[in-house]
Amino acid sequence: MRHLKIILLFLVFPIVLSAQDSRLAQQYYQSGEFEKASVLYEKLYNENAKNDFYFDRYIDCLIALEQYDDCEKIIKKELKKNPKKIQLYVTYGNLFERQYKDAEAEEQYMRGIKKLPADRFSIIKLANAFTTLTKYDLAIATFEEGGDLLKDKKIFSYNLGDLYRRKGDVPKMIDNYLNSLGDNPSRLSSMKTLFQRNLTEEGYEELQAQLYDRVQGDSEATYYAEMLSWLFIQKKDYIAAFRQEKAMDRRLRENGARVYNLAGIAFNDKDYESAITAYEYIVEEKGSSSSFYIEAKRELLRCKRNQIVEGFDYTEEDLRLLERDYEGFLEEFGRGKTTASIVAELADLEAFYLNDHDKAIGLLKEMIGYIGIKSKLQAEAKISLADFYLMKGEIWESTLLYSQVDKAFAEEQLGHEARLRNAKLSYYAGDFEWAQAQFNVLKASTSKLISNDALDLSIFILDNLGLDTIATPLELYSQADLLVFQNRFPEAFLKLDTLLQKFPEHALDDDVLYTKAKVYQQKRDYEMTAQLLQKIVDDYPEEIRADNALFMLAKLYENQLNDVDKAREYYEKLFIDYSGSTFAVEARKRFRTLRGDEVQ
Repeated sequence: MRHLKIILLFLVFPIVLSAQDSRLAQQYYQSGEFEKASVLYEKLYNENAKNDFYFDRYIDCLIALEQYDDCEKIIKKELKKNPKKIQLYVTYGNLFERQYKDAEAEEQYMRGIKKLPADRFSIIKLANAFTTLTKYDLAIATFEEGGDLLKDKKIFSYNLGDLYRRKGDVPKMIDNYLNSLGDNPSRLSSMKTLFQRNLTEEGYEELQAQLYDRVQGDSEATYYAEMLSWLFIQKKDYIAAFRQEKAMDRRLRENGARVYNLAGIAFNDKDYESAITAYEYIVEEKGSSSSFYIEAKRELLRCKRNQIVEGFDYTEEDLRLLERDYEGFLEEFGRGKTTASIVAELADLEAFYLNDHDKAIGLLKEMIGYIGIKSKLQAEAKISLADFYLMKGEIWESTLLYSQVDKAFAEEQLGHEARLRNAKLSYYAGDFEWAQAQFNVLKASTSKLISNDALDLSIFILDNLGLDTIATPLELYSQADLLVFQNRFPEAFLKLDTLLQKFPEHALDDDVLYTKAKVYQQKRDYEMTAQLLQKIVDDYPEEIRADNALFMLAKLYENQLNDVDKAREYYEKLFIDYSGSTFAVEARKRFRTLRGDEVQ
């Protein structure tokens, strides 16, 4: 055993010393002590003749010390010993270039290319040697010569694409990367990442032009069509992407999966027209045999609904057509637990847009009783049903339903939502102390929306009760709030105007303006909405509604009044003047988007 330990010690000890020398040489090299580093790297190179790293570092040290003659002798000796290491000609050329002997350097560089063997590994090593010296043109010449030697023009397409990327030659970069994709279609995902990182808007146009040529020249190469579809998605041209996905779906005789996925992307980006077109393709052309048929019809309804109601830009006829579409879906697929969410959406349409509260209530009462319905969906329906009863003025029914959900989901977001709405009932009824106590509890909710709403209402009540010896102004305002919720706008305005007349220059003035602005927006009177919000911004900059008004005004100019400059101006004012606002982060994001910045 003792002899074995001695043998192992003799075997391991040189390795340990070598590792120590390597670390020390690296330290000297990095700190610029090239003379000390050269001694160690020479030793390491002599002990590890096949290790190119030690040789290259030794040469670098000699060049840094300007020991050019010694350096040339060593390179020549290495070339004589290993004539197949043609990357040494790059080292030799670099030595001449350091001495400003450009002609001699060029001669050595070209000699390396001329001596290229028909060996892929040797070609890559020579090209990499040129790349390390940022001599991209020579590296490109190496790969092109290598392709000729190997009788395969596209074998080094990926390498060439990378070199043209480094040079900033976008058309040739794209051409070579696409060649490499044709050589290896499994690179499709990595190619998308490369293009996303390296292409500007102008570069995307070049990519589109080259892809068009390739798709037309080789209709069977689906990876080019897939890349083209991906490109259109990056440009948010979902209709053009749909044409590509539809063509591939038909050519490959698929079941509509790629079209369905594209529709979802367009829907999330609020391009409802494109999403509707894609979903309709699945419904009409793939038919009920497609596994995506039911979901496509379901999502089609939601697209149509969002397209109509977002921005409040719709007519009575639009709403009735949508109502018929919902009813047609339920006639086709029946009413039960699998279609419960569609019933809930139809009820929402009836209550909030067609003002048929009785029909909405009937739909939800029936839905809540469906056998096997999920408890969460049932609870959500109860909250909506309570809202609809509240719209009709049946407050007892509302509070009963809110309480049921609160009890069943006490520690969950749904329960908190029901508790918030029940607290609002107390607020509407003028029981402000009880309402505020509930809002204070809900400030700790894990849901940011619920927490923010509860905080706002708690502060609102505290501010306005603390300022007055009587609660009448706040009672008038809360009663108007309830009337707005019930869509009884003329009566709500009468209450608000009474408040202003009886209590002039009251702290609620900005709240009155804000409430009226929201009503006018719902009525699609955007000019009046903007006037009221502007008055809050101008006359009540220190009041609680100022940041709300700014954010609402900015969104109004962005989405309804089509004045991007104004929208950008208000977003900027919001995140600068009201940096502590809950809207500040989103305002900054919207500002940067409108300015044209790339926002993650």
